[in-house]
Amino acid sequence: MEGSRLKAPQLIAFDADDTLWLNEPIYTDTQNKFNTIIRPFLTSGSPDEILYQTEMKNLKIFGYGIKGFILSMIETAIEISDGKISSRDIGSIINLGKEMINHPVLILDGVRETLTDLSQRYKLMIITKGDLFDQESKIARSGLVDKFSYIEIVTRKDSDIYSAILKKYKVIANQFLMIGNSLKSDILPVCDLGGHAVHIPYDTTWQHEEVDVQAIKQPYHVLENISHLPEYLENYFDSPIG
Repeated sequence: MEGSRLKAPQLIAFDADDTLWLNEPIYTDTQNKFNTIIRPFLTSGSPDEILYQTEMKNLKIFGYGIKGFILSMIETAIEISDGKISSRDIGSIINLGKEMINHPVLILDGVRETLTDLSQRYKLMIITKGDLFDQESKIARSGLVDKFSYIEIVTRKDSDIYSAILKKYKVIANQFLMIGNSLKSDILPVCDLGGHAVHIPYDTTWQHEEVDVQAIKQPYHVLENISHLPEYLENYFDSPIG
């Protein structure tokens, strides 16, 4: 591929949840336990869909993350039970949220080795969205902090947010590479700016993050596992200077 290589990225950024460590299965497991609590009150409809609609309604108020999820579960329980849910059950829902917050940070396969390799040659960054306290805690407990030059915790991920980050770090869009599991949040906004993106799909995806793959026009790469990232960089980009 000589002669067709791109300039080495000035900055390589990684999503965190379900890219560096496990996240969505924790939500799924909690939601299953929540469904058990409210099942006696359910007369019609899907508890998953009712909770999802409540989350979407509350997203602009509570933002992304566990705390907003807990509040949406409580609101959903009150709605489904017509206010008959007991304080004991509400306490159980709160405890589910505490278990999520205290859940061990489980690093995904290949992450630690890949970051160790790349951090010796590139500037690496985490760009993650969600509750500040929760994300800071997971990053600190991950044991990966020393691999990253920069960390950005944001309320959402769209082209405006990415543009502001690039401006802050004085990075040209076409020399920026984003790695993540969400097409909606990690890939498409970066491609819209003229940046590069690598999609590493995870087994499960939150409904809110799903997009119609067939409708995507922007070019991006897909890798099965993060461990393939060094080979991708070697094949498509010049070697970094220094």
